[in-house]
Amino acid sequence: MNLVYADEQGNVFDHPDWIGLGRSGDMVVELMEDELIPLPEGATLVGLPDTRPVGIDNETGEMRMLPGNYQAVGALLPQGFTRLCLPGYVKADRKAVLPLFGYTAVVWKDGGFHVAAHATDDPQRWNPENCDRKELGLSVERLLAKYPDNRLYKHLSNCALGYECLTASNTFLQRWEGAVPVSYSCNAGCFGCISEQPDDSGFPAPQTRMNFKPTVDEVVDIMLEHLKHSDSIISFGQGCEGEPSTQVKIIVEAMRRVREQTSLGYININTNAGLTDHIRAIVDAGLDLMRVSTISALDDHYDAYYKPRAYTLANVEKSLKYATDKGVYTSINYLIFPGVTDREEEIEAMIGFAKRTGLKLIQMRNLNIDPESYLQLIPKARGEIYGMKQMIEIFQQELPDVVIGSYTHVPPAPVALRNNP
Repeated sequence: MNLVYADEQGNVFDHPDWIGLGRSGDMVVELMEDELIPLPEGATLVGLPDTRPVGIDNETGEMRMLPGNYQAVGALLPQGFTRLCLPGYVKADRKAVLPLFGYTAVVWKDGGFHVAAHATDDPQRWNPENCDRKELGLSVERLLAKYPDNRLYKHLSNCALGYECLTASNTFLQRWEGAVPVSYSCNAGCFGCISEQPDDSGFPAPQTRMNFKPTVDEVVDIMLEHLKHSDSIISFGQGCEGEPSTQVKIIVEAMRRVREQTSLGYININTNAGLTDHIRAIVDAGLDLMRVSTISALDDHYDAYYKPRAYTLANVEKSLKYATDKGVYTSINYLIFPGVTDREEEIEAMIGFAKRTGLKLIQMRNLNIDPESYLQLIPKARGEIYGMKQMIEIFQQELPDVVIGSYTHVPPAPVALRNNP
């Protein structure tokens, strides 16, 4: 398990005399053999600016910082893979803040790069290699020409071509899960929001949030174009927007008009579910799938990260319970972080939350955040830290009817006509 590091020019090396390490929260830890898998297709190696790599010197057996002006290296995993450890590093500048990505420990082993990760889902649909950029460009041109006045298509074209967002790309390729953003406002102030950050946050948002209110016609155009197959999913609530349920009137009317014309595919919402009355209206309008973003089932942790405005975690639970009871296939977008999500109190709280709400699916999503900033923000650990791999095993044992995955799935049984008016 050789230490992997990079120089200032971005050249990556492995050190034959040093053992690579990882991090769990703020603790530097040894990596176990059963935690490592070969670097997946679609993963990216990145240098961690203003850091120094930490490893074990084989000659002395000591854990220490690698001498020289080098930086730690991490891997950014594609969807379908859950990280088990962060890279082993210390910050050269304590005030420096890492860009908003989900860094995973990487080492050199058996002639190749390996990462501390678990294959939680089938990665093929979300492998960037499966998005033909030439085909995408032609599809963007075709739909922009067909709908020259639709501002949503223009907005999504930048998401697809500029940010290389796979969900936006699917909208133009008319396959799998596509995007239909609707909201420029939000009822939360998430610490790690990727589309809007305060000027003094220290880390700029990597994406630009939409800045207009779409018309129902614009939304319907996209939905009808996408819902042409029985397994198509069209989703409100993207990384480039705020909370979609703040635009409940647009969503409900668009859903009504779409379902008057087709029963194909699934309508999904990615939401914080804090506006319970709005969520009820959307569910009653014929929602098929709902994915609720959460980072914890503990109030103090949830509030510290989401900074909810005029709602609580109890509202989120009520929304999920209502949707499940109405037959919606419910899941959570669980923002996970080694050394935090695998704490004893976090695991116990999430198991209770899942049982009370009747969740069908837990989507493990690697939290994009500067580790030090996040750890300073949230409550300190109150119980044992089990490790991410054992946490997944506990969920599988305690929640046998809940699927552990990484992204939105078509339900095992058709529900598209379940709740349509």
